[in-house]
Amino acid sequence: MRREAEEDVRVGANKFPEKQPLGTSSQIKDYKEPPPAPLFEAGELQSWSFWRAGIAEFTATFLFLYITLLTVIGVQRSPNKCVTVGIQGIAWAFGGMIFALVYCTAGISGGHINPAVTFGLLLARKLSLTRALFYIIMQCLGAICGAGVVKGFQPSKYEKLGGGVNVVNHGYTKGDGLGAEIVGTFVLVYTVFSATDAKRNARDSHVPILAPLPIGFAVFLVHLATIPITGTGINPARSLGAAIIFNRGHAWDDQWIFWVGPFIGAALAALYHQIVIRAIPFRSRA
Repeated sequence: MRREAEEDVRVGANKFPEKQPLGTSSQIKDYKEPPPAPLFEAGELQSWSFWRAGIAEFTATFLFLYITLLTVIGVQRSPNKCVTVGIQGIAWAFGGMIFALVYCTAGISGGHINPAVTFGLLLARKLSLTRALFYIIMQCLGAICGAGVVKGFQPSKYEKLGGGVNVVNHGYTKGDGLGAEIVGTFVLVYTVFSATDAKRNARDSHVPILAPLPIGFAVFLVHLATIPITGTGINPARSLGAAIIFNRGHAWDDQWIFWVGPFIGAALAALYHQIVIRAIPFRSRA
């Protein structure tokens, strides 16, 4: 009995092999676990693919802020909310842009467009620390430029309409805002891991999935749930870009929530996927 218990601990979740879903006749493709990305890879700096990936992240985040902030300000600008797209339209703008931009940039940079997503993938060793830092810098610069262009279109109205900044709304505490950002980012990053999991794609090849679709849909649903609480950040670059261009006191009061919350949510999603879904620590000990 003791020997069996020790075997269970040693083998962990891999003692019983995964089985094919009932009712399918698909065959599992050969799959080999890729090695973890190195923390530092100096050779990347000499590769054009590294620099064009950063440019792609900058451009995608720029376009993301441009479209979404214009949508937010358009809703706030209208005196009659019945003739605007409303909260549902704002949520569709965010989710739809993520769908389109991930589809366009996935083959170049991976289509992160979000420092929290980059951080989660870094923890899972899907990219190097060098590339992660470069991505985050380019994402923030793109967000600042995107928000700047939005302000340039309507400078007189921009400040009166709040600039699309993220703040904890009245009736909610900072703890509520932090919790909403943690859970919302967990949903997003968990979806990213699941939609881009190479092993799942090989195992479930009979169910073709366009990865940007569930990712964009996750962004849409999280916005529907949390716009009333924080305006929905779940993307530190989006929150930072709007705050820098708006640059008013209340835009900075809660800014820490829109960094701490998404990074905690991304870390939890990475741990959950690696330990529970993929059981990688157990596999390495076997």
